[in-house]
Amino acid sequence: MRKFKFPSAYTTLYIIIIISALATWLLPAGSYDTLTYTDGQFLVEGNKSATLPGTQATLDSLGLQMELSKFEEGKIKKPVSIPNTYEQVDANPQGFKAILFAPIKGIYDSIDIILLVIIIGGFIGVFQLSGALERGVGFISEKLEGREKWLIIITMTLIALGGTTFGMQEETIAFYPILVPIFIAAGYDLLVPVAAIYIGSCIGLIGATVNPFSTIIASDAAGVSWTLGLYSRLIMMVLTGVVAITYVVRYAERVKADPAKSLLHGLDIKNPFAKKQVTVPGAMTPLTWVLLTLFALSFIVMVYGVAVLGWWLEEMTALFLAAALIIGLLQRTSEAKFVEAFVDGAKDLLGVALIIGIARGITIVMNEGMISGTLLNEASDLVSGTSPLVFLPVLMVVFFVLAFFISSSSGLALVSMPIMGALGNVVGVPSEEIVNAYLFGFGMMQLFTPSGLVLPSLAMVNVPYNVWVKFNLKLLYMLAPLGAIVLILGYLL
Repeated sequence: MRKFKFPSAYTTLYIIIIISALATWLLPAGSYDTLTYTDGQFLVEGNKSATLPGTQATLDSLGLQMELSKFEEGKIKKPVSIPNTYEQVDANPQGFKAILFAPIKGIYDSIDIILLVIIIGGFIGVFQLSGALERGVGFISEKLEGREKWLIIITMTLIALGGTTFGMQEETIAFYPILVPIFIAAGYDLLVPVAAIYIGSCIGLIGATVNPFSTIIASDAAGVSWTLGLYSRLIMMVLTGVVAITYVVRYAERVKADPAKSLLHGLDIKNPFAKKQVTVPGAMTPLTWVLLTLFALSFIVMVYGVAVLGWWLEEMTALFLAAALIIGLLQRTSEAKFVEAFVDGAKDLLGVALIIGIARGITIVMNEGMISGTLLNEASDLVSGTSPLVFLPVLMVVFFVLAFFISSSSGLALVSMPIMGALGNVVGVPSEEIVNAYLFGFGMMQLFTPSGLVLPSLAMVNVPYNVWVKFNLKLLYMLAPLGAIVLILGYLL
């Protein structure tokens, strides 16, 4: 009998798109009214459309515990759900045409990050011409001999710090071409670098202390200062970090000692960065050091720009394009070779870029099928009427499930937080703990949800999704109880 092979990321995503479309035929359609601030007025859209005065009194009358200043300053731009406005609407089931168009619409909708990925590929392709990356990998491998686990610890810690402060996740796509060859040269399998990089970002999302895209937006939507609940988030980030880093290091050391213990053992998986592996470092010339410094500086500037200067995808894309041009000039690359190397590098990441767009198609099908509001309403009914000690852990699970369908941190916060915040007031749970339940649940689901960056990240290293799920389930079983305990203690103390 032919052995079952788990389908590719493209097929997996298309299957989920089809399932989402089928759900629009089975679930009742429904929606909440939403509120948008524009030109000094509030625009209510949905079941009952209206234009209301842009005042604090309007927010209070709608049951939204939010500050008017957050709208006036542009900190809340996306539509906000209005509590107690859910109504069933006429069904809009998604058929064959919607399924066919979903990935196309998803690519249009995520063209900014797709372009970033393609330009990063071109940047890497140009840099490879000098051979500096290969020599640098060999040099680092030699220096880390016997201390390879520190590469995992340092990588996960730094990325987690980026995640907790400015929401580093999309940016991690840029790190795979650099770090994967180093991890492989250190004797690890392909699962270790993606675990170090991606789980590192999830640590920061779970314990997001000041992340403007999740913590601050969710706090604003819940009508509470982001400083409240900060200690619980710090504790959760430290605990999650210790558990996750220990988990990845122990797996990595087992694989290094015995490659047969790898979850990838026996699978026909090719290392996409094999051509960059070296066992003996080449000569580290002055030009090599200059190129490596410029290469590293590109990523340092990216992090600084996002964290301090307010950069986003457009600026990051321009940065890597400029860096590719500068590196090409320093290498004295001819115009023909530069273009060839850039296009070849972009081609290497084209598949990853397409996966990002296809994944966005899942959310589009659900939104156009009008079932996102139904899922949110069912979720709110599930947690209503429970005691605070039950409410918070269950709410964390609810956010975990909702994040499977809505992978945008700010999108989920603005859609769900006003609804869950109103329920929390009835139950007697502080709003900051509801924010924390959202952060813990959302961050844990990012380890799995195909509509997020999991599949693009796995595609960078050719790791099958089913292997990744198997690897992370054990980690989830450790993190979920920690989240529940921290939430309960935050409420009691």
